[in-house]
Amino acid sequence: MTKELALATSLPTGSIESYITAAYQVPMLSAEEEHELAMRVKQKEDLAAAQRLILSHIRFVIKIARGYQGYGLPQQDLIQEGTVGLMKAVRRFDPDVGVRLVSFAVHWIKAEMHEYILRNWRIVKVATTKAQRKLFFNLRSSKKRLGWFSNDEVNSVAEDLGVKPETVLEMEARLNNQDVAFDISDDADDDAPQVAPSTWLADTRMEPESTLEKEDLQTQNMAKLKDAMSKLDERSLDIIQARWLNEDKATLHDLAAKYEVSAERIRQIEKNAMNKIKASMAA
Repeated sequence: MTKELALATSLPTGSIESYITAAYQVPMLSAEEEHELAMRVKQKEDLAAAQRLILSHIRFVIKIARGYQGYGLPQQDLIQEGTVGLMKAVRRFDPDVGVRLVSFAVHWIKAEMHEYILRNWRIVKVATTKAQRKLFFNLRSSKKRLGWFSNDEVNSVAEDLGVKPETVLEMEARLNNQDVAFDISDDADDDAPQVAPSTWLADTRMEPESTLEKEDLQTQNMAKLKDAMSKLDERSLDIIQARWLNEDKATLHDLAAKYEVSAERIRQIEKNAMNKIKASMAA
């Protein structure tokens, strides 16, 4: 459909107003004209015929897009996504079924708009399953009519949509919560409370008290480590130093040869010594 995308750009693109005006000036097709063009697309993949079908139905895409203005997304983007759905519909339309293209295309147009809304309406996705998507759009429509839900209305919506009342309440909470900008805008009121998340994330790593606290903690840990290691027997201490503290680390087989025991025995001594150190430092 990339060629059809190029064909559809024959409408003016300077502004959304001029685009909409031009779209409504494209003549609508009669049933006979639409059937003939659709047959040319189906049988011959005639791109000129596809262009006429698309351009004559852009007005319906615009009408559907206006129904989704309440999501705060750019109208031109909704129209663009809906046009993609219209192109998919034109490709799949069978004129022999006996329905008009607009009736067939509504599903494809809305599907593309729904995907765009769910991708862009919130930073955090509000609907990821088919049931949640159905609930998302139906719940917004119900809330416009009913406002805040009572318990009876929650149960009624849940029954109508075939979901649990808890799911309705969860989606309602998601819809009511608004995304917050990470940074405060330049035109923010200086006297207003600064509640942007960036103000909650102060970096205290280089503050004197934080640096001193870290140094004290390191000193305490080093003292505990030395005390814990002083309690080990000579062989265990040698194994820990050779395996963990020396620049050139010794292998289990190296230490096994030194003490004339198996490598598994060295591993057991090392494990027991480490457990004693951990217990002593945690005390």
